[in-house]
Amino acid sequence: MAKQAPSDHAKDTALSHEDSHPIYLQVCARFKTAIAEGRLAPGDRMPSVRALASELGLSRGTINLAYQILAEEGYVVFRGAAGTFVDMRLPTPYAGAPQPSATKNILIEQSSNVRPFQLGLPALDAFPRKTWNRLVSHRSRQLGAAQLGYPEPAGLMALRERIAAYLAFSRGIACRPEQVFVTAGHRASLELIMRALYRPDDCMWFEDPGYPIARDFLRSMRARLHPVPVDRDGLVVEEGRRLAPDARFAIVTPANQSPLGVMMPMERRAELLKWAETNQRWIIEDDYDSEYRYNRRPPLSLKAMDRGERVLFTGSFSKVLYPALRLAYLVVPSSEIATFEGACRVASVGCPEFHQAVIADFMEQGYFIRHLKKMRALYAERRQFLVDAMRDVFGDRVTTNSPAAGLHLVMQFQGHHPPPSRIAALAQAEGFGLQPLSLWHTGPQSIDGLLLGFTNLESRQIARSLAARLNDICIVADREA
Repeated sequence: MAKQAPSDHAKDTALSHEDSHPIYLQVCARFKTAIAEGRLAPGDRMPSVRALASELGLSRGTINLAYQILAEEGYVVFRGAAGTFVDMRLPTPYAGAPQPSATKNILIEQSSNVRPFQLGLPALDAFPRKTWNRLVSHRSRQLGAAQLGYPEPAGLMALRERIAAYLAFSRGIACRPEQVFVTAGHRASLELIMRALYRPDDCMWFEDPGYPIARDFLRSMRARLHPVPVDRDGLVVEEGRRLAPDARFAIVTPANQSPLGVMMPMERRAELLKWAETNQRWIIEDDYDSEYRYNRRPPLSLKAMDRGERVLFTGSFSKVLYPALRLAYLVVPSSEIATFEGACRVASVGCPEFHQAVIADFMEQGYFIRHLKKMRALYAERRQFLVDAMRDVFGDRVTTNSPAAGLHLVMQFQGHHPPPSRIAALAQAEGFGLQPLSLWHTGPQSIDGLLLGFTNLESRQIARSLAARLNDICIVADREA
């Protein structure tokens, strides 16, 4: 039986209307302190809203709001009539684990929890679960012997057809379904490319800063990566030629550079394509967050501009639907279909076809486009929540690099400040999911700051509350410096 959390934790210090923080945030802070100090343990039952409001002389709405914020930040969970409980999944730092060192940061991009400012997660609260469940149920009822065998290594043809049709009007890519290969995530797409085309001692240009999970995976595959700097127009092709003139591959995120958010202009794209056509080089185009632009249509893809068949186009369903699907896709030139089919037969047993069929239904019946349209509007609003919160709390001490695209912001500090890596380490110890930009650099670091996701900020109040907590962490880091 769960232990009842005493309401004394909400009044360890007096609540004050003179405090600069609203009462509901003061209530949140007292429970967070009790959890951090171990006086409230994972699984403890919280006081009921009615009981706590009566004891503190506050309205139920105030307590409800405090509990809602605690739930959104991952401290508590609601279990209907059973009550509200301290989340059993809280990471050990909440229970008083040692503070991290000044340099230890981890890439929190694959957590089962939604952490404040976490990168790499779509708005899970806004996913159309009822529609999805109905399609899943429909497919389950149709399950027959034909669906119980081994899956097609290259992917379910119905899904490949829907992907090809979607890319034609959304990204300007004219491709046949046979050119589309369904994979078990972005890393699986990279692995397929490596098995099909990579030769020992081939060099690869890699954006700096660039996606660290892809970087580390390619290194594990013994790829020779050469970091190439990124400027306001994306990867600097001329620097790539100078630093690694013999490179045979370039991995780029031209639509929305990961993580800086800049878009590669047409002149730079033409320069990169010309480089690839010379000596038969390859461009791996990671279509990172291209669906999410808030002031214009997604830009034309490199693949759509490719006349020499030198671009390999990769996309994923992780952020447009949900990460647990573990499904992505790769579009290859017509001339390389047989090569990639051979690599699939050797290295891949295929992806489970059930969810491929559900996604195909989701796309064919128009739900996919509808969902993207809804999410663009939602993310534009939540992005503004974060921009406003940073301005209100930090003022001119920070700037937020906030292009009208993508799912995160780059926060940079002005003047004297603690190292962002230290701030990130302290914030991660308190359960935040933000990242230091230093983790995304391979070569000498030219820009520093923090990366903050905004997809799961459900209200302006939550965004401001989290910004205030982050400000407190920055003050602690500054005192330590």
